[in-house]
Amino acid sequence: MGGLGSGRHWYYSAKSTINNYHRIDVRKWCREGLLTPGTSFNTKWFRNEEITGSIRVLTAEKCIILSYKVKHSDDWKDMNYPVDIEWTPCRLGGKRPWFICPAKNCCRRVAILYGGAIFACRHCYRLVYPSQRENIDDRATRKADKIRDRMGWEPGILNGEGLKPKGMHWKTFRRLCFIHNEAVNISLREATLRFGINMFDLY
Repeated sequence: MGGLGSGRHWYYSAKSTINNYHRIDVRKWCREGLLTPGTSFNTKWFRNEEITGSIRVLTAEKCIILSYKVKHSDDWKDMNYPVDIEWTPCRLGGKRPWFICPAKNCCRRVAILYGGAIFACRHCYRLVYPSQRENIDDRATRKADKIRDRMGWEPGILNGEGLKPKGMHWKTFRRLCFIHNEAVNISLREATLRFGINMFDLY
């Protein structure tokens, strides 16, 4: 364990979403004071308490240097390369850092890099956000579940409505119930069309 690609739960595909990849965020490292030249640190990723990857990072004057192993077939390959960092002024003062994507012929300025064989931007890996992979009923279900979570109701749109949360105004409660029920109806209708089963009978 320890190199990228050593865990069973992660995979790399041109059709993947960003959630399928390990990621490094230059904004987070900046907030944690890790971009000071001479700083070195380790970053690890976990899933179900299992380490799915780790890298060693050394901060230099205008870049970071990434060191890790990547699995290729049954062998491990040592990776060691710099990622340039560019600082730009903020509107209200100060500066913010950006990674310069190290992939060949890219050089995009990005906040997040995703780890495959190398760490590169989501454009290079052709990654999409999870919401871009959703169909109509997925989006409607997610919208309804978000409201259910806010209300403190039992998760799952087939579990019906719950009570008004303590302290919530009735006007707000009715509005959220209307949005919730509208989203549930869309989800059930689309699922009925997709699976050929009357999902409303289950509601």
